[in-house]
Order: sequence, then C-alpha cells, then structure tokens
Amino acid sequence: MKPEDFIGRGPTLVLEDYFAGTTTAWGLVEDRFGKVRRQFRVTIVGRRTASGIELDETFRYDDGGSDHRVWSVTRLGQGRYSGTAHDVVGAALGRAAGPALSWRYRLRLRIGRRTWTVAFDDWMLLQGDGVLINRAILRKWGIRLGQVTLFFRQEPVAGHLEDAATRQAAE
Repeated sequence: MKPEDFIGRGPTLVLEDYFAGTTTAWGLVEDRFGKVRRQFRVTIVGRRTASGIELDETFRYDDGGSDHRVWSVTRLGQGRYSGTAHDVVGAALGRAAGPALSWRYRLRLRIGRRTWTVAFDDWMLLQGDGVLINRAILRKWGIRLGQVTLFFRQEPVAGHLEDAATRQAAE
C-alpha cells in the first residue's frame, strides 16, 4: 500500500485535528504466530503546537504493566509528518492522504529483560464515524515479530453539543 492509494477516499485524516484534546484507544499485541500476547488501553492527550501536535500517551496493560510516551509531531507540508519520542530511534516519518497515514520508525522496545530496537510499519485509517483503526507490523532484522492493532475514539469535549464523530458524519 501507498498513502497515494487513498487520495479522494473517505474522510480526510489530519493528525492535529483528530488528536487535539483527549483520545482513547484499545489495542492488542500479537506475536508472529497470531497469538495475543498483551491487551491494553491508552489515553492520549493532544496539544497543538506551532508546528504540529504533542501527543502525551499513557498505556495500561492487562497484565498490570504501564508505559508512557510523549510524541512531538511536526507537520512538514504536503501530507508529510515527522515525529520524535524518547524511545524512538531517529525520527518517525509519515505520509498522509485521504483517510490514511503511513508511519515508519524504529522504537526501543522492552521485551522481557532486554531492550530491542524494532522497526514499525504503522498504518492508520480514519473511518466515517470518527473511529481510527491502526495496524502496525513489527520487524527485527527484516523478520516479522508480530502486529499491534488499535482502535481510537475521540472523547467529546465538555461544553460542545456535538462530538467529532457527529462532525465527521456531517461532512
């Protein structure tokens, strides 16, 4: 797939708009054989910046574990994005078109007692009802290690009569 495959399809995904405010996501981690290894919930607080958005993510896992990551995402123009976080090696590079965003990055990931640097091939697809589906394929040395799947939902902003899903449906 290429982001260009999604031009003119579905609602347009603009990261700064979608993630502004509070977003909740539910996800699972599968190993390369399709066995679910972990499930989690993540709360994301998005704050617009002059050049993009900051995403403060708090993860809560079904095994009692937790994690925290703060992304600094910069809009580069023409649907391109760059993102950094403390556990990302270098920068994440992304391209958006229509309802899709493709991210590629390397993440230092704690697996057992070791930390591995794992390549993420991450795709987000915005649905017409404001739900965002995310699938990431994880690889090490070109070998597929597993997949992470998430479903995002925007939280309604207090005082607003309509939520983001209602606005998306109206478009």
